Amino acid sequence: MDNKRVKLENTYISLPEIFYSKQNPSVVPSPEMIIFNDRLADELGINKDFMKSQEGINILAGNKVLENTTPIAEAYAGHQFGYFTMLGDGRAVLLGEVVTDDEKRFDLQLKGSGKTPYSRGGDGKAALGPMLREYIISEGMYNLGIKTTRSLAVLKTGKIVYRDTELDGAILARIAESHIRVATFEYAARFGREEDVKSLADYTIERHFKDKNELNNTKSEYINNLNKDNKYLTLLAKVVKRQAELIAKWQLVGFIHGVMNTDNMSICGETIDYGPCAFMDTYDPDTVFSSIDIYGRYAYKNQPKMAVWNLSQFAETLLPLINEENHNDEDMDETIKTVEKVLSAFTILYENTWMSGMRKKLGLFNEEENDKVIINEFLDIMKENKADYTNTFYYLTTGYVENLPFVATERFTKWYALWSDRLKRQNESMSEVRELMENNNPAIIPRNYRVEEALADAQKGNYKTMESLLEVLKNPYNYSEVNKDYVKVPENLSCGYKTYCGT
Repeated sequence: MDNKRVKLENTYISLPEIFYSKQNPSVVPSPEMIIFNDRLADELGINKDFMKSQEGINILAGNKVLENTTPIAEAYAGHQFGYFTMLGDGRAVLLGEVVTDDEKRFDLQLKGSGKTPYSRGGDGKAALGPMLREYIISEGMYNLGIKTTRSLAVLKTGKIVYRDTELDGAILARIAESHIRVATFEYAARFGREEDVKSLADYTIERHFKDKNELNNTKSEYINNLNKDNKYLTLLAKVVKRQAELIAKWQLVGFIHGVMNTDNMSICGETIDYGPCAFMDTYDPDTVFSSIDIYGRYAYKNQPKMAVWNLSQFAETLLPLINEENHNDEDMDETIKTVEKVLSAFTILYENTWMSGMRKKLGLFNEEENDKVIINEFLDIMKENKADYTNTFYYLTTGYVENLPFVATERFTKWYALWSDRLKRQNESMSEVRELMENNNPAIIPRNYRVEEALADAQKGNYKTMESLLEVLKNPYNYSEVNKDYVKVPENLSCGYKTYCGT
């Protein structure tokens, strides 16, 4: 990386022009850097001092377009709450791709950068609160060890945006392995030619799925024995595997995305688009925070099922390519059966990741047939007693079970004896059990009320609350005294809490 400026490439424009529109960001009057992610800049090899200079700020605000770059807005169309609609980057522009010293490629996108051909009547702008919210929660997810897009910076634009009230305008500089979505493939299949879908699939494979060993030794025998010579079937299987692992990790930390539409499912397996997301406080599988999800389509318990629904839409776009690779033009029915088996592997792959994670959360190093009974009974006790999901595992890990609201119940006493006997049947010491549990049960998550406090102060020009929260979130598995204030939760924390898309 050049020491004086950031260098960007753009391989996405090698795709047919149906996939994007050339679009410069809108100029803003007085950009101001609110927060910059030094650690991420170091990981990408981006010069921090340059990006914080006035020239760097102008680049991240969209006021300066680098020479030999082609900013674009990406086109896509997909299903929102089950209904197909035309979409696209309505308020975002891809500046280009940062290439790291180890040849990894990351998109640099500006969110809130003005109108594009896909704005659909919107103003193309973003408000400060939602952009800071994405910054906080995406960094929290990254530190929890969950694949996610990340935030390089948030800047105020010096313009007012109008929603229910007047708000400070802002731009989020987002980093992603790419912004290719299930909805990108749906768009190509619906509005393009088969050759366009093929071009997109080939580009996606080359950019994200070159590892020939990715499908080796999974828990699905069908996936293990899949015909790897069919590259489009292999692409589908790899996407299914990554999504199964991702959603399982969401469930393990109590993350609720809130709007799992097909445009919000990243093909490469990153968590993307932190609109009405939130973390579950009181354990309840029916939990919904999003104000627009009135029927609970994307409730906590439904996230795995909704992932399969989205993947089915993705699979449908690949069917002609998979069939062609099979040299099976006469019998699409056989190809459909094959694809359905790949999709059904999601459940096995998800269950494996989730069970493995739950065992670790309970300090279990090996597998026993009765483990699922132990796990489900513990979750049922939590639900019955309206216990905090994160803190229940935290107190179990630290040994402070007297802090659990159900410690005196007969049901928990029986469960605790069952769990203790299970621990004794493995060879590891209790200190090793404690270490395993600490490494898999976060003491700190981006608590909804903490995030709201940080945003409320930020709206007043005080960013210290946010900075303190971000500092604590860097070490979510740190069980030291310094984090105790962030472990405590007010009573009735989740009551009435609603999240919004922040558009």
